Amino acid sequence: MATAKAAKVKRQPNVWAENIKTIVYAMLIAVGVRTIAFEPFNIPSGSMVPTLLVGDYLFVSKYSYGYSKFSLPFSPPLFSGRIFGSVPERGDVAVFKYPRDTSTDYIKRIVGLPGDRVQMKQGQLYINGQLCPREPMGNYETNDSGYRQTERRYVETLPNGVRHDILKATDGTERSRRPDFDPTREFDPNNTIEYVVPANHVFAMGDHRDNSADSRFMNQVGFVPIENLVGRAEILFFSVDPGHPWYQIWWWPVDIRWGRLLQRIR
Repeated sequence: MATAKAAKVKRQPNVWAENIKTIVYAMLIAVGVRTIAFEPFNIPSGSMVPTLLVGDYLFVSKYSYGYSKFSLPFSPPLFSGRIFGSVPERGDVAVFKYPRDTSTDYIKRIVGLPGDRVQMKQGQLYINGQLCPREPMGNYETNDSGYRQTERRYVETLPNGVRHDILKATDGTERSRRPDFDPTREFDPNNTIEYVVPANHVFAMGDHRDNSADSRFMNQVGFVPIENLVGRAEILFFSVDPGHPWYQIWWWPVDIRWGRLLQRIR
């Protein structure tokens, strides 16, 4: 009598369950990388021209200054202050949460550290009473929402030796020369009081000095709490001229700024 052998049936994996697990794992890895390592940002305004242009995409290192609640997605109030925190170096280009609305990200250059005295005199930067010298580098044409303007480009040197480009549209004396100018009623960002940076704060400025809302404007940005720092801008990984809509793919090869790709941010 023949003995029937039971066939062994191999259990097939649930394809949908496997796909969902893969997606969840990928999301967790992405959130982890974004939280503790690098986060991508794009530049929507011209306040950091010529260092950063509208249409630049960059990576920000989250570990540079330690971690605060703003390092986490949606900034949950799980703790205050910073873990493994450190003070930025003068000259760092940093992303931070706008002090008056922490749902908004700003990117500026850190020029003043806790205890520093920062002042603008006739359009030039002074830190702790010392002029930050600048070297003229010729003209630079800006294009802000279709309005073209020729400005002057300089290389500015901060007290710690960091050199970076800035733009100036004026020499900083035009407003103060007006016969009707009243310094007690009208704020002049080229001629300011001497700001004293409080403890646990920094002073941030845009490289496009005459087109930047930054720490000079105390009723807007003001001093930036160190807790609000998100990270340091490290590298440009993509850059595209926003002159054409994204769906006009025939312009892509022309609009990509090939020379800016994979550039370190200084």
